[in-house]
Amino acid sequence: MRILHTMLRVGNLDRSIKFYTEVLGMKLLRQSDNEEYKYSLAFVGYGEETDETVIELTYNWGVESYELGTAYGHIALEAEDIYATCEALRAAGAKITREPGPVKGGTTVIAFVEDPDGYKIELINKKDAGKGLGN
Repeated sequence: MRILHTMLRVGNLDRSIKFYTEVLGMKLLRQSDNEEYKYSLAFVGYGEETDETVIELTYNWGVESYELGTAYGHIALEAEDIYATCEALRAAGAKITREPGPVKGGTTVIAFVEDPDGYKIELINKKDAGKGLGN
């Protein structure tokens, strides 16, 4: 088995596609509308669904926002150079909610950015990815 995708409900599909493709550099892999049940789906990712885990953006027609709740944590992305990545994201209009630096209690360098719907995305410096707290 493998993880196929993570689904996020979004309030504006075009805005979310733009963020994930133009700001985070993912590709729009496929998109569809379901007229009968009034929703649209867009799948974005860094590689094809046959090889990579992707994100499913779900837009329920007429729903502009959701309460994110307290159970959702974040999606984590590897960044080659987290400092340069944050500067590029900021220049593209992204909201950096935690500047790059070591995680509390460890040495792994992380940062956080927020998507247009308020979902948190953790950036982890490539050399630290997979190390937990970096100890």
